[in-house]
Amino acid sequence: MVHRRTAAVSAHLPVEAARRAVTAPFGADGPADGNGPAGPGGPEARAGADGGDAEVHAWERTFAPWDCYFAIAWIATVLFALAAETPGWPVRLVAAGLFALLVPWYVVAGRPAILIGVNDSPAALRYVAVLVTVFVVASALVGELRLGTFALVPQCFMLLRVRTALATVAVINVIPVVGWVVLWRPDRHDVYYNSVFAVVTLGFSMVVGSWIMRVIEQSAERADTLAELRASREEVARLSAERGALAERERMSREIHDTLAQGFTSLLMLVQAVESEFADDPQAARAHLALMARTARENLAEARALVAGGGPADLAGGSLPDAVRRVAARHRDQAGGSPAGAKEPATVTVEVTGRVRALPAAVEVVALRTCQEALANVRRHAGQGVPAYVRLAYGDEELTVTVRDEGRGLGKAAEEGADPGGARAASGFGLRGLRARAAELGGAAHISGEPGSGTTVTVVLPVGDVR
Repeated sequence: MVHRRTAAVSAHLPVEAARRAVTAPFGADGPADGNGPAGPGGPEARAGADGGDAEVHAWERTFAPWDCYFAIAWIATVLFALAAETPGWPVRLVAAGLFALLVPWYVVAGRPAILIGVNDSPAALRYVAVLVTVFVVASALVGELRLGTFALVPQCFMLLRVRTALATVAVINVIPVVGWVVLWRPDRHDVYYNSVFAVVTLGFSMVVGSWIMRVIEQSAERADTLAELRASREEVARLSAERGALAERERMSREIHDTLAQGFTSLLMLVQAVESEFADDPQAARAHLALMARTARENLAEARALVAGGGPADLAGGSLPDAVRRVAARHRDQAGGSPAGAKEPATVTVEVTGRVRALPAAVEVVALRTCQEALANVRRHAGQGVPAYVRLAYGDEELTVTVRDEGRGLGKAAEEGADPGGARAASGFGLRGLRARAAELGGAAHISGEPGSGTTVTVVLPVGDVR
Protein backbone atom coordinates (compact mmCIF):
# COMPACT_ATOMS: atom_id res chain seq x y z
CA MET A 1 0.00 0.00 0.00
CA VAL A 2 2.67 2.41 1.00
CA HIS A 3 4.99 1.98 -1.94
CA ARG A 4 2.23 2.04 -4.53
CA ARG A 5 0.77 5.37 -3.53
CA THR A 6 4.20 6.96 -3.20
CA ALA A 7 5.04 5.95 -6.75
CA ALA A 8 1.75 7.45 -7.91
CA VAL A 9 2.49 10.79 -6.34
CA SER A 10 6.08 10.82 -7.54
CA ALA A 11 4.90 10.58 -11.13
CA HIS A 12 4.12 14.29 -10.90
CA LEU A 13 7.61 15.24 -9.68
CA PRO A 14 10.61 16.21 -11.80
CA VAL A 15 12.37 13.11 -13.08
CA GLU A 16 15.55 13.46 -11.05
CA ALA A 17 13.77 14.63 -7.90
CA ALA A 18 11.31 11.77 -8.13
CA ARG A 19 14.08 9.26 -8.67
CA ARG A 20 16.17 10.50 -5.77
CA ALA A 21 13.59 11.54 -3.21
CA VAL A 22 10.44 9.46 -3.75
CA THR A 23 10.49 6.54 -6.18
CA ALA A 24 13.65 4.83 -5.03
CA PRO A 25 13.75 1.09 -5.86
CA PHE A 26 12.67 -1.59 -3.40
CA GLY A 27 15.98 -3.41 -3.51
CA ALA A 28 17.52 -6.24 -5.44
CA ASP A 29 14.03 -7.56 -6.17
CA GLY A 30 12.58 -4.20 -7.24
CA PRO A 31 12.50 -2.48 -10.62
CA ALA A 32 15.50 -0.57 -11.86
CA ASP A 33 13.59 1.83 -14.06
CA GLY A 34 9.98 0.78 -13.69
CA ASN A 35 10.28 -1.73 -16.55
CA GLY A 36 12.12 -4.68 -15.05
CA PRO A 37 13.94 -6.04 -12.05
CA ALA A 38 16.88 -4.16 -10.71
CA GLY A 39 20.32 -5.69 -10.70
CA PRO A 40 23.22 -5.11 -8.34
CA GLY A 41 24.27 -2.09 -10.35
CA GLY A 42 20.81 -0.55 -10.54
CA PRO A 43 19.57 2.74 -9.08
CA GLU A 44 19.71 1.46 -5.52
CA ALA A 45 23.41 0.73 -5.89
CA ARG A 46 23.92 4.19 -7.32
CA ALA A 47 21.85 5.73 -4.53
CA GLY A 48 23.92 3.89 -1.95
CA ALA A 49 27.14 5.07 -3.60
CA ASP A 50 25.94 8.66 -3.39
CA GLY A 51 24.66 8.36 0.15
CA GLY A 52 21.11 8.15 -1.21
CA ASP A 53 19.79 6.00 1.65
CA ALA A 54 19.02 9.21 3.52
CA GLU A 55 16.71 10.20 0.63
CA VAL A 56 14.81 6.86 0.42
CA HIS A 57 11.70 6.33 2.54
CA ALA A 58 12.03 3.41 4.95
CA TRP A 59 9.02 1.65 3.38
CA GLU A 60 10.61 1.79 -0.07
CA ARG A 61 13.90 0.07 0.72
CA THR A 62 12.54 -3.50 0.27
CA PHE A 63 9.29 -5.26 -0.63
CA ALA A 64 10.13 -8.42 1.29
CA PRO A 65 8.01 -7.49 4.39
CA TRP A 66 4.92 -7.22 2.20
CA ASP A 67 5.65 -10.63 0.66
CA CYS A 68 5.90 -12.11 4.15
CA TYR A 69 2.69 -10.39 5.25
CA PHE A 70 0.72 -11.65 2.24
CA ALA A 71 2.05 -15.19 2.73
CA ILE A 72 1.04 -15.22 6.41
CA ALA A 73 -2.41 -13.80 5.61
CA TRP A 74 -3.04 -16.39 2.87
CA ILE A 75 -1.86 -19.34 4.99
CA ALA A 76 -3.90 -18.20 8.01
CA THR A 77 -6.99 -17.74 5.83
CA VAL A 78 -6.72 -21.21 4.30
CA LEU A 79 -6.20 -22.85 7.71
CA PHE A 80 -9.11 -20.91 9.16
CA ALA A 81 -11.36 -21.99 6.28
CA LEU A 82 -10.35 -25.66 6.51
CA ALA A 83 -11.08 -25.63 10.26
CA ALA A 84 -14.63 -24.34 9.76
CA GLU A 85 -17.55 -26.54 10.82
CA THR A 86 -19.64 -25.85 7.74
CA PRO A 87 -20.02 -26.50 4.85
CA GLY A 88 -18.71 -30.02 4.24
CA TRP A 89 -15.15 -31.05 3.35
CA PRO A 90 -15.65 -31.12 -0.43
CA VAL A 91 -16.90 -27.53 -0.52
CA ARG A 92 -14.19 -26.34 1.84
CA LEU A 93 -11.48 -28.02 -0.24
CA VAL A 94 -12.85 -26.48 -3.44
CA ALA A 95 -13.02 -23.01 -1.86
CA ALA A 96 -9.53 -23.34 -0.36
CA GLY A 97 -8.22 -24.49 -3.74
CA LEU A 98 -9.75 -21.48 -5.47
CA PHE A 99 -8.27 -19.17 -2.85
CA ALA A 100 -4.88 -20.86 -3.14
CA LEU A 101 -4.85 -20.04 -6.87
CA LEU A 102 -4.41 -16.41 -5.89
CA VAL A 103 -0.86 -17.15 -4.66
CA PRO A 104 0.65 -18.02 -8.09
CA TRP A 105 -1.52 -15.29 -9.65
CA TYR A 106 0.08 -12.80 -7.25
CA VAL A 107 3.57 -14.04 -8.06
CA VAL A 108 3.00 -13.99 -11.83
CA ALA A 109 0.88 -10.85 -12.23
CA GLY A 110 0.32 -9.00 -8.98
CA ARG A 111 3.81 -8.47 -7.65
CA PRO A 112 5.27 -7.26 -10.98
CA ALA A 113 2.34 -4.85 -11.38
CA ILE A 114 2.94 -3.47 -7.89
CA LEU A 115 6.64 -3.02 -8.51
CA ILE A 116 6.06 -1.22 -11.80
CA GLY A 117 4.10 1.35 -9.83
CA VAL A 118 1.59 2.76 -12.32
CA ASN A 119 -1.94 3.65 -11.17
CA ASP A 120 -4.80 1.78 -12.85
CA SER A 121 -2.51 0.25 -15.46
CA PRO A 122 -4.00 -2.47 -17.68
CA ALA A 123 -1.89 -5.09 -15.90
CA ALA A 124 -3.07 -3.83 -12.51
CA LEU A 125 -6.73 -3.74 -13.51
CA ARG A 126 -6.50 -7.23 -15.02
CA TYR A 127 -4.85 -8.59 -11.87
CA VAL A 128 -7.40 -6.98 -9.53
CA ALA A 129 -10.34 -8.16 -11.62
CA VAL A 130 -9.22 -11.80 -11.43
CA LEU A 131 -8.28 -11.39 -7.76
CA VAL A 132 -11.67 -10.02 -6.76
CA THR A 133 -13.64 -12.51 -8.87
CA VAL A 134 -11.88 -15.57 -7.45
CA PHE A 135 -12.04 -14.18 -3.91
CA VAL A 136 -15.77 -13.41 -4.12
CA VAL A 137 -16.57 -16.91 -5.37
CA ALA A 138 -14.36 -18.66 -2.81
CA SER A 139 -15.51 -16.57 0.16
CA ALA A 140 -19.16 -17.02 -0.85
CA LEU A 141 -18.61 -20.79 -0.59
CA VAL A 142 -16.81 -20.57 2.76
CA GLY A 143 -17.40 -17.43 4.79
CA GLU A 144 -14.19 -17.90 6.80
CA LEU A 145 -12.18 -17.11 3.67
CA ARG A 146 -13.22 -13.46 4.09
CA LEU A 147 -10.23 -13.25 6.43
CA GLY A 148 -8.26 -12.92 3.19
CA THR A 149 -9.60 -9.37 3.00
CA PHE A 150 -6.55 -8.33 5.04
CA ALA A 151 -4.30 -9.54 2.20
CA LEU A 152 -6.37 -8.15 -0.67
CA VAL A 153 -7.12 -4.64 0.58
CA PRO A 154 -3.47 -3.44 0.73
CA GLN A 155 -2.94 -4.68 -2.83
CA CYS A 156 -5.92 -2.65 -4.04
CA PHE A 157 -4.41 0.55 -2.63
CA MET A 158 -1.04 -0.36 -4.12
CA LEU A 159 -2.41 -0.91 -7.62
CA LEU A 160 -5.35 1.48 -8.01
CA ARG A 161 -6.12 5.13 -7.62
CA VAL A 162 -7.75 6.02 -4.32
CA ARG A 163 -11.35 6.22 -5.60
CA THR A 164 -11.04 3.02 -7.60
CA ALA A 165 -9.39 1.32 -4.63
CA LEU A 166 -12.17 2.39 -2.26
CA ALA A 167 -14.83 1.06 -4.63
CA THR A 168 -12.96 -2.24 -5.00
CA VAL A 169 -12.53 -2.54 -1.23
CA ALA A 170 -16.30 -2.10 -0.86
CA VAL A 171 -16.89 -4.96 -3.32
CA ILE A 172 -14.40 -7.20 -1.48
CA ASN A 173 -16.11 -6.59 1.87
CA VAL A 174 -19.79 -6.59 0.85
CA ILE A 175 -20.35 -8.93 -2.13
CA PRO A 176 -18.90 -12.08 -0.47
CA VAL A 177 -21.36 -11.67 2.43
CA VAL A 178 -24.28 -11.19 0.04
CA GLY A 179 -23.24 -14.25 -1.99
CA TRP A 180 -22.79 -16.34 1.16
CA VAL A 181 -26.25 -15.36 2.44
CA VAL A 182 -27.93 -16.12 -0.92
CA LEU A 183 -26.10 -19.42 -1.33
CA TRP A 184 -26.43 -20.91 2.16
CA ARG A 185 -29.46 -19.15 3.68
CA PRO A 186 -27.97 -18.92 7.21
CA ASP A 187 -29.98 -17.99 10.30
CA ARG A 188 -30.42 -14.37 11.31
CA HIS A 189 -27.78 -14.54 14.02
CA ASP A 190 -25.09 -15.60 11.55
CA VAL A 191 -26.26 -13.02 9.01
CA TYR A 192 -26.08 -10.31 11.64
CA TYR A 193 -22.63 -11.43 12.86
CA ASN A 194 -21.13 -11.58 9.35
CA SER A 195 -22.75 -8.30 8.27
CA VAL A 196 -21.31 -6.46 11.26
CA PHE A 197 -17.91 -8.01 10.55
CA ALA A 198 -18.12 -6.87 6.90
CA VAL A 199 -19.14 -3.32 7.85
CA VAL A 200 -16.32 -3.01 10.41
CA THR A 201 -13.67 -4.32 8.03
CA LEU A 202 -15.01 -2.08 5.25
CA GLY A 203 -14.93 1.01 7.45
CA PHE A 204 -11.51 0.15 8.81
CA SER A 205 -10.10 -0.45 5.32
CA MET A 206 -11.49 2.78 3.92
CA VAL A 207 -10.54 5.03 6.82
CA VAL A 208 -7.09 3.64 7.47
CA GLY A 209 -6.31 3.19 3.78
CA SER A 210 -7.34 6.76 2.91
CA TRP A 211 -5.47 8.15 5.89
CA ILE A 212 -2.27 6.32 4.97
CA MET A 213 -2.58 7.49 1.38
CA ARG A 214 -2.88 11.10 2.52
CA VAL A 215 0.13 10.69 4.80
CA ILE A 216 2.24 9.29 1.99
CA GLU A 217 1.02 11.91 -0.45
CA GLN A 218 2.08 14.62 1.97
CA SER A 219 5.40 12.86 2.43
CA ALA A 220 5.89 12.80 -1.32
CA GLU A 221 5.03 16.50 -1.53
CA ARG A 222 7.58 17.21 1.20
CA ALA A 223 10.11 15.13 -0.68
CA ASP A 224 9.37 17.19 -3.78
CA THR A 225 9.86 20.40 -1.79
CA LEU A 226 13.10 19.12 -0.29
CA ALA A 227 14.32 18.14 -3.76
CA GLU A 228 13.50 21.62 -5.07
CA LEU A 229 15.23 23.22 -2.09
CA ARG A 230 18.24 21.00 -2.61
CA ALA A 231 18.34 21.88 -6.30
CA SER A 232 17.96 25.57 -5.45
CA ARG A 233 20.76 25.34 -2.91
CA GLU A 234 22.99 23.65 -5.48
CA GLU A 235 22.12 26.34 -8.02
CA VAL A 236 22.86 29.10 -5.50
CA ALA A 237 26.17 27.43 -4.66
CA ARG A 238 27.02 27.15 -8.35
CA LEU A 239 26.13 30.77 -9.05
CA SER A 240 28.01 31.87 -5.95
CA ALA A 241 31.07 29.93 -7.07
CA GLU A 242 30.82 31.42 -10.56
CA ARG A 243 30.41 34.91 -9.16
CA GLY A 244 33.32 34.35 -6.80
CA ALA A 245 35.49 33.10 -9.66
CA LEU A 246 34.47 36.09 -11.79
CA ALA A 247 35.21 38.52 -8.95
CA GLU A 248 38.60 36.89 -8.37
CA ARG A 249 39.34 37.03 -12.10
CA GLU A 250 38.47 40.71 -12.19
CA ARG A 251 40.59 41.36 -9.09
CA MET A 252 43.57 39.55 -10.61
CA SER A 253 43.06 41.43 -13.88
CA ARG A 254 43.18 44.76 -12.04
CA GLU A 255 46.22 43.68 -10.05
CA ILE A 256 48.07 42.59 -13.19
CA HIS A 257 47.09 45.77 -15.00
CA ASP A 258 48.22 47.99 -12.14
CA THR A 259 51.51 46.15 -11.54
CA LEU A 260 52.94 43.82 -14.15
CA ALA A 261 51.34 45.42 -17.19
CA GLN A 262 52.53 48.88 -16.19
CA GLY A 263 56.00 47.53 -15.49
CA PHE A 264 56.19 45.89 -18.90
CA THR A 265 54.96 49.11 -20.52
CA SER A 266 57.74 51.00 -18.75
CA LEU A 267 60.26 48.43 -19.96
CA LEU A 268 59.09 48.89 -23.55
CA MET A 269 59.41 52.67 -23.25
CA LEU A 270 62.90 52.30 -21.79
CA VAL A 271 63.89 49.90 -24.59
CA GLN A 272 62.84 52.51 -27.12
CA ALA A 273 64.85 55.12 -25.22
CA VAL A 274 67.95 52.90 -25.19
CA GLU A 275 67.62 52.23 -28.91
CA SER A 276 67.57 55.95 -29.64
CA GLU A 277 70.48 56.69 -27.28
CA PHE A 278 72.76 53.71 -27.84
CA ALA A 279 74.81 55.31 -30.62
CA ASP A 280 74.71 58.98 -29.59
CA ASP A 281 74.63 58.85 -25.78
CA PRO A 282 76.01 55.57 -24.39
CA GLN A 283 76.05 56.92 -20.83
CA ALA A 284 72.34 57.69 -20.90
CA ALA A 285 71.70 54.30 -22.49
CA ARG A 286 73.55 52.57 -19.65
CA ALA A 287 71.54 54.55 -17.13
CA HIS A 288 68.34 53.44 -18.78
CA LEU A 289 69.54 49.84 -18.87
CA ALA A 290 70.11 50.05 -15.12
CA LEU A 291 66.59 51.45 -14.76
CA MET A 292 65.25 48.58 -16.88
CA ALA A 293 66.93 46.06 -14.59
CA ARG A 294 65.46 47.74 -11.53
CA THR A 295 62.01 47.83 -13.10
CA ALA A 296 62.29 44.14 -14.00
CA ARG A 297 63.24 43.28 -10.40
CA GLU A 298 60.29 45.29 -9.10
CA ASN A 299 57.98 43.49 -11.53
CA LEU A 300 59.36 40.18 -10.32
CA ALA A 301 58.67 41.18 -6.71
CA GLU A 302 55.09 42.14 -7.64
CA ALA A 303 54.61 38.83 -9.46
CA ARG A 304 55.77 36.92 -6.41
CA ALA A 305 53.43 38.94 -4.21
CA LEU A 306 50.51 38.12 -6.51
CA VAL A 307 51.33 34.40 -6.46
CA ALA A 308 51.67 34.43 -2.67
CA GLY A 309 48.38 36.29 -2.31
CA GLY A 310 49.97 39.03 -0.24
CA GLY A 311 49.83 42.79 -0.54
CA PRO A 312 51.78 44.94 -2.97
CA ALA A 313 55.56 44.68 -2.71
CA ASP A 314 55.79 48.45 -2.11
CA LEU A 315 53.69 48.12 1.07
CA ALA A 316 55.74 45.27 2.51
CA GLY A 317 57.39 46.46 5.72
CA GLY A 318 56.56 50.15 5.19
CA SER A 319 53.85 52.75 5.47
CA LEU A 320 51.50 53.96 2.78
CA PRO A 321 53.22 57.37 2.41
CA ASP A 322 56.60 55.64 1.96
CA ALA A 323 55.13 53.34 -0.69
CA VAL A 324 53.61 56.32 -2.52
CA ARG A 325 56.95 58.13 -2.47
CA ARG A 326 58.63 55.08 -4.03
CA VAL A 327 55.96 55.01 -6.75
CA ALA A 328 56.57 58.75 -7.36
CA ALA A 329 60.33 58.20 -7.59
CA ARG A 330 59.88 55.50 -10.21
CA HIS A 331 57.55 57.78 -12.12
CA ARG A 332 60.19 60.51 -12.15
CA ASP A 333 62.81 58.11 -13.51
CA GLN A 334 60.60 56.55 -16.14
CA ALA A 335 58.90 59.72 -17.34
CA GLY A 336 62.20 61.55 -17.61
CA GLY A 337 63.64 58.95 -19.99
CA SER A 338 60.85 58.78 -22.48
CA PRO A 339 61.41 58.24 -26.15
CA ALA A 340 60.16 61.71 -26.88
CA GLY A 341 63.50 63.09 -25.82
CA ALA A 342 62.81 64.56 -22.41
CA LYS A 343 66.11 64.36 -20.52
CA GLU A 344 65.12 65.97 -17.22
CA PRO A 345 63.13 63.92 -14.71
CA ALA A 346 59.50 64.84 -14.38
CA THR A 347 58.56 66.65 -11.19
CA VAL A 348 56.34 64.74 -8.75
CA THR A 349 55.31 66.36 -5.48
CA VAL A 350 53.99 64.11 -2.70
CA GLU A 351 52.05 65.76 0.12
CA VAL A 352 50.70 64.01 3.20
CA THR A 353 48.22 65.68 5.57
CA GLY A 354 46.36 64.58 8.67
CA ARG A 355 47.34 62.02 11.28
CA VAL A 356 49.33 59.31 9.49
CA ARG A 357 48.46 55.88 10.85
CA ALA A 358 48.10 52.29 9.75
CA LEU A 359 44.86 51.73 7.86
CA PRO A 360 43.11 48.52 6.87
CA ALA A 361 45.16 46.65 4.30
CA ALA A 362 42.43 46.88 1.66
CA VAL A 363 42.29 50.66 1.98
CA GLU A 364 46.06 51.05 1.66
CA VAL A 365 46.15 48.74 -1.38
CA VAL A 366 43.45 50.74 -3.18
CA ALA A 367 45.16 54.03 -2.32
CA LEU A 368 48.51 52.78 -3.67
CA ARG A 369 46.93 51.35 -6.83
CA THR A 370 45.19 54.69 -7.37
CA CYS A 371 48.53 56.49 -7.34
CA GLN A 372 50.10 53.89 -9.64
CA GLU A 373 47.28 54.05 -12.16
CA ALA A 374 47.00 57.83 -12.14
CA LEU A 375 50.76 58.34 -12.58
CA ALA A 376 50.85 55.71 -15.33
CA ASN A 377 48.18 57.72 -17.16
CA VAL A 378 50.29 60.84 -16.70
CA ARG A 379 53.22 59.12 -18.41
CA ARG A 380 51.11 57.81 -21.25
CA HIS A 381 48.74 60.67 -21.97
CA ALA A 382 49.70 63.92 -20.25
CA GLY A 383 52.93 64.52 -22.15
CA GLN A 384 56.61 64.23 -21.28
CA GLY A 385 58.11 66.02 -18.29
CA VAL A 386 54.66 67.10 -17.07
CA PRO A 387 54.63 67.94 -13.34
CA ALA A 388 52.35 65.82 -11.15
CA TYR A 389 51.07 66.24 -7.59
CA VAL A 390 50.07 63.44 -5.22
CA ARG A 391 48.24 64.19 -2.00
CA LEU A 392 47.24 61.81 0.79
CA ALA A 393 44.74 63.38 3.21
CA TYR A 394 44.13 61.33 6.37
CA GLY A 395 40.78 62.08 7.99
CA ASP A 396 39.04 60.55 10.97
CA GLU A 397 36.56 58.65 8.81
CA GLU A 398 38.08 58.65 5.34
CA LEU A 399 41.26 58.77 3.31
CA THR A 400 41.36 61.05 0.27
CA VAL A 401 43.86 60.38 -2.49
CA THR A 402 44.34 63.10 -5.10
CA VAL A 403 46.62 62.90 -8.16
CA ARG A 404 46.80 65.95 -10.41
CA ASP A 405 48.88 66.77 -13.46
CA GLU A 406 49.28 69.79 -15.75
CA GLY A 407 49.22 67.87 -19.00
CA ARG A 408 46.87 67.63 -21.93
CA GLY A 409 43.78 66.86 -19.87
CA LEU A 410 41.03 64.36 -20.55
CA GLY A 411 37.97 64.49 -22.68
CA LYS A 412 34.37 64.12 -21.57
CA ALA A 413 34.45 60.34 -22.14
CA ALA A 414 37.15 59.84 -19.52
CA GLU A 415 35.22 61.90 -16.96
CA GLU A 416 32.19 59.69 -17.56
CA GLY A 417 34.09 56.46 -17.02
CA ALA A 418 36.00 55.61 -20.19
CA ASP A 419 39.78 55.39 -20.24
CA PRO A 420 41.65 57.65 -22.60
CA GLY A 421 43.09 55.89 -25.57
CA GLY A 422 41.14 53.50 -27.74
CA ALA A 423 42.93 50.27 -26.85
CA ARG A 424 42.87 50.86 -23.13
CA ALA A 425 39.30 52.04 -23.25
CA ALA A 426 38.31 48.71 -24.73
CA SER A 427 40.31 46.72 -22.21
CA GLY A 428 37.94 47.40 -19.31
CA PHE A 429 40.68 48.27 -16.79
CA GLY A 430 42.52 51.48 -15.98
CA LEU A 431 40.27 54.20 -14.67
CA ARG A 432 37.24 51.91 -14.72
CA GLY A 433 39.16 49.47 -12.56
CA LEU A 434 40.05 52.33 -10.24
CA ARG A 435 36.38 53.18 -9.82
CA ALA A 436 35.57 49.52 -9.20
CA ARG A 437 38.23 49.24 -6.50
CA ALA A 438 36.87 52.28 -4.69
CA ALA A 439 33.28 51.07 -4.96
CA GLU A 440 34.18 47.69 -3.41
CA LEU A 441 35.20 49.52 -0.23
CA GLY A 442 32.20 51.83 -0.24
CA GLY A 443 34.22 54.73 -1.59
CA ALA A 444 34.05 56.81 -4.73
CA ALA A 445 36.39 57.89 -7.49
CA HIS A 446 36.09 61.05 -9.54
CA ILE A 447 38.11 62.06 -12.62
CA SER A 448 37.93 65.61 -13.89
CA GLY A 449 39.82 67.67 -16.42
CA GLU A 450 39.56 69.80 -19.52
CA PRO A 451 41.63 69.43 -22.69
CA GLY A 452 44.82 71.47 -22.20
CA SER A 453 44.19 72.10 -18.49
CA GLY A 454 45.42 68.90 -16.86
CA THR A 455 43.59 66.09 -15.09
CA THR A 456 42.67 65.43 -11.47
CA VAL A 457 41.92 61.99 -10.06
CA THR A 458 40.30 61.96 -6.62
CA VAL A 459 39.45 58.82 -4.65
CA VAL A 460 37.71 58.93 -1.26
CA LEU A 461 37.86 55.77 0.85
CA PRO A 462 36.03 55.22 4.17
CA VAL A 463 38.34 53.99 6.93
CA GLY A 464 36.38 54.50 10.14
CA ASP A 465 38.08 55.56 13.38
CA VAL A 466 41.21 53.38 13.11
CA ARG A 467 43.46 53.87 16.11
